[in-house]
Amino acid sequence: MIRRAIFPATFDPIHLGHYDIATRAARIFDEVVVGVYDRPLKQLLFPIEERFEMTREVLKSVPGIQVESYSGLTVDFAHRVGAQVIVRGLRVFSDFELEFRMALANHRLAPDIEVVCLITAEEHMHLSSSTVREIAALGGDVSSMVPANVQEALVARFHKLGRDGEQPVDMVSLRD
Repeated sequence: MIRRAIFPATFDPIHLGHYDIATRAARIFDEVVVGVYDRPLKQLLFPIEERFEMTREVLKSVPGIQVESYSGLTVDFAHRVGAQVIVRGLRVFSDFELEFRMALANHRLAPDIEVVCLITAEEHMHLSSSTVREIAALGGDVSSMVPANVQEALVARFHKLGRDGEQPVDMVSLRD
């Protein structure tokens, strides 16, 4: 039996912590479908097409990984692609509570789907997409946090947003 897992997230943008979890999952499971979620209940910096393309580009050389976009319930996506497992990453203690509640809800919706949490590598514990976005928005160097194609996309997006005077992304405050 082929063991297929999904690794779902918004990937807004994909960063090296995501890459680490995806590649480690690919060593555990026969196939990993990285699911780029298209309509989360939060504001996004990049539209689905750009998030999908960045994610696909970052993971294209990793054996056993394919990238797809999806909408709706994650467990429905898992069923659609024939996955038995949802892979999630845990960075800090506060992640555990959210992931625990999501795992319980997903188990209620689809008892046949297991959730496996991988602990983030120590060098990536500080990474989150919101942190990467804020540092990039303030002109900081994110080259140690994201692959080169993502850094280029961030610079271009914030250059355009600065020029247009838009600010569509909720930020966490790193200035205080």
